[in-house]
Amino acid sequence: MDRRAFTTGAVALLTAPFVANAQPTGKVWRIGVLGPVAYASDSAELAAFRQRLADLGYAEGQNLAIVLRDAGGQYDRLPDVAAELVRLKVDVIVTITTPGALAAKQATSTIPIVMAGSGDAVQRGLVASLARPGGNITGLTNYPGPEFVVKQLQLLKEVAPRISRAAVLMSSSFPPTVDSFTAMQAAGGTLGVTPFAIEMNRPGPFDPAVVLRERADALVVNPIPLNWDHQQAILDLAAKHRLPAMYGENDWVRLGGLMSYWTDWLDLRRRAAVYVDKILKGARPADLPVEEPTRFELVVNLKTAKALGLTIPPSVLARADEVMQ
Repeated sequence: MDRRAFTTGAVALLTAPFVANAQPTGKVWRIGVLGPVAYASDSAELAAFRQRLADLGYAEGQNLAIVLRDAGGQYDRLPDVAAELVRLKVDVIVTITTPGALAAKQATSTIPIVMAGSGDAVQRGLVASLARPGGNITGLTNYPGPEFVVKQLQLLKEVAPRISRAAVLMSSSFPPTVDSFTAMQAAGGTLGVTPFAIEMNRPGPFDPAVVLRERADALVVNPIPLNWDHQQAILDLAAKHRLPAMYGENDWVRLGGLMSYWTDWLDLRRRAAVYVDKILKGARPADLPVEEPTRFELVVNLKTAKALGLTIPPSVLARADEVMQ
């Protein structure tokens, strides 16, 4: 499972104040950042990545240049964009999403690649194992394991006790979603909820009828690119038919979704900067174990809950990292 990039569409050398513990000047390290879609250069995720690099002694415009590239939302362009970063001879490529990591792997076997979040890196063939990645790729996965979605379903049931049939928007082309769905099915009987799969495909518009025909009274929206492609249609479906929904991205909650529970993306971006630092200081990606997410975020939208006729239990509010009014 993965998500979007935090990059802009052109090469940018971003400047920041010099820090007292900056690395010795002379060598200007070039860090390529590769993602599927463009984000503002001051996005929270990019800012977190940049700030952690600054904390580690790198000053943009002094000993660091960040080269930003994206595929403009066209995933089939990622290999070409990755190849461009290789031609630019960056020192490290930082990737966002599994497709980005796969494209970078295809483009180079020599330039170090740091995953700032990916799906199951072993299952997708990015690394030999988490403990000993081998090759030129290391970094972080954003996939918390199949049992995590059971917690998502539990939280959704706490907030909407009457739900009984949850449509899980997933894709068998992303193997972790299959494992997660299996775990959710196993837990469904105990929770009193029957999960059923809705296969998301590209291209073409999202058809809400495929969900409604199954008499769904709730949604679980996996954080995969295919769902991002249909974001507004999915949000409209949930609002129009009053379907409590659990999302894997807090951005959906900010746009009117009910709640999200997933990996803390800012934490992953900060930790990716640490990998970059280690590699620039001489560490081999093959020897740096791939790390899994350790911090998670629960975000709840009270306005949406009210529109759905739901009252968020105090026990859920107490656990929330952010409550939107």
